Amino acid sequence: MRILIAEDDAIIADGLCRSLRGSGYAVDRAANGVDADTALMANTYDLLILDLGLPKMPGLEVLKRLRGRGSALPVLILTALDGTSDRVRGLDLGADDYMVKPFELPELEARVRALTRRSSGTTPLVQCGPLTYDQVGRAAILNGQTLDLSARELGLLEVLLSRAGRLVSKDQLVDHLCGWGEEVSHNAIEVYVHRLRKKLEPGGVRIATVRGLGYCLEKQEARGA
Repeated sequence: MRILIAEDDAIIADGLCRSLRGSGYAVDRAANGVDADTALMANTYDLLILDLGLPKMPGLEVLKRLRGRGSALPVLILTALDGTSDRVRGLDLGADDYMVKPFELPELEARVRALTRRSSGTTPLVQCGPLTYDQVGRAAILNGQTLDLSARELGLLEVLLSRAGRLVSKDQLVDHLCGWGEEVSHNAIEVYVHRLRKKLEPGGVRIATVRGLGYCLEKQEARGA
């Protein structure tokens, strides 16, 4: 999952970036509205965390332009403005959720999980054969045993599960797993896939390699279905 944080307060932005990256998300940060608008046009994201009081271009204008382009990207507004009219205006322009500063990081991360889950149209528990993935707790359970996955492996699994049965290219994996300034080569992606495959395939879940194109998590019916 790749998230854009549009926040001009460096302390808040740094805390958000560290927290979300520690949870396995790829995170980019824009410090003003113009940069945020440019990033949204140039990159693919799974969520936008948007401060309303951005310099150069207000957050509501960023949101208005995003929706004007027909994007359904989930948007979580963060703002120090706590008046009802501010919340109503943001929601009317197409925001999906709203948090007032100051906020607690655990609550924000819970809202992030809820928004990305809702946008993908999936239930909290995703199953692929003997594999069950808990999107709320972000835990993978294979044949009743919780897998020990690194942040990269967890992010990789989320992308493959969201596209189970379909080809995912290496470039797509880089886009979803890496933020700005992170140099991740196709060789590194191969290493992550190899490590994840070693943990999944003994339990009956297969990641197929389509040579020269990418990878596919083979879609399977859950046991007992």
